[in-house]
Amino acid sequence: MRTIYICKSLISLSLNNSSHLNKTPISLFSLLFFSSSPKSPNAVADYLIERHKFSLETASKVSSSPRSPNLKRPEKIDSILSFLQESGFSDTNVERVIKHAPQLLSANLELSIKPKFKFFQDLGISSSGIVQIVSSDPLILTRSVESHLGPSILALKSVLVSNMDVSRVLKKSGWFFRYDMAKTMIPNIEFLKSCGISSSQITRCVYNTPTFFSNKPTRVRELVKRVDEIGFDRKSKMFLHAILAISWMTKENWELKLEVFKSLGFSEDDILSVFRRHPQVFAQSERKIKETTQLLLSTGKCDISYVVNYPDLLGYSVENRLKPRLRVVEVLESRNLLLNKPSLGTVCRITERKFFEKYVLPYSNEVGELFVFKKASSKA
Repeated sequence: MRTIYICKSLISLSLNNSSHLNKTPISLFSLLFFSSSPKSPNAVADYLIERHKFSLETASKVSSSPRSPNLKRPEKIDSILSFLQESGFSDTNVERVIKHAPQLLSANLELSIKPKFKFFQDLGISSSGIVQIVSSDPLILTRSVESHLGPSILALKSVLVSNMDVSRVLKKSGWFFRYDMAKTMIPNIEFLKSCGISSSQITRCVYNTPTFFSNKPTRVRELVKRVDEIGFDRKSKMFLHAILAISWMTKENWELKLEVFKSLGFSEDDILSVFRRHPQVFAQSERKIKETTQLLLSTGKCDISYVVNYPDLLGYSVENRLKPRLRVVEVLESRNLLLNKPSLGTVCRITERKFFEKYVLPYSNEVGELFVFKKASSKA
């Protein structure tokens, strides 16, 4: 930036001037303060770049923030950044935190930032866990322990009970603290329980889909109403899954999915049956629904009624699971190598390891090149 070039020129001149040879060299940072006001955005950006090796993008964003720090006390900035590094944050994480929450450089380290770290430590969260949580949403460090973080944790603990479980959710979803859980999570949980959904299901949902509980209670009630109107049985274990699926779609998206199913030959009763049996299917794109259905029907091993009875088949990856497996079985059957022809459900559902051991390994000469066994997927 311009200030840096001016300072470098001044340094060069001072070194070349023999009258300065016996004097203390002028530091770049001293020149920065002489050439720019401590309140100047350029001074702040230059300091972050030169002193702390921030990228130009981050330094510019911080310096242009309405809450940009004042360079009258640069040691304050140094102490905050040093504390983050000493707490386990890498240089990349430190820059990310400051980029998204530049006001932290103006905060009081002892009274504002450190208490947040102690709060997480008291929950039993490790240093690496704190780094993960804060990096996912740096604004956490700007929120009050007393009025925001504490009540939100109490709300979360009322569902999850243990600190370990709370830590697990926070590390997965640090943005959790953006919402007032006492006004969203608790009312939503109580309402879902009143609909007959078990506590264990709700707890699993908090683990897997915590964003859902940040919805306003009025929206959750509207989602339940829509599922009721479809004719979904509240006693079904799929009732909560149906609510979640609907929450991911606008009414327009829902209509588009209905049209896709109809174009594939599904009747209205078939479509509703699919939704009741496996509502998660409706969270997929129209293209995925169409591609998977057409592939399954093209095998000649099933028809529409089979897909209706086993709609979970529509959830598997076409390229990574269905096509390789179907191709292997097709080759084995064409060569009469299988005594008993497996059902489509068996072919698609068994784990990667079991499929490999039963249909690939014994026939490696015939189908070895058609199937790549992925250890990472062996439990899928």
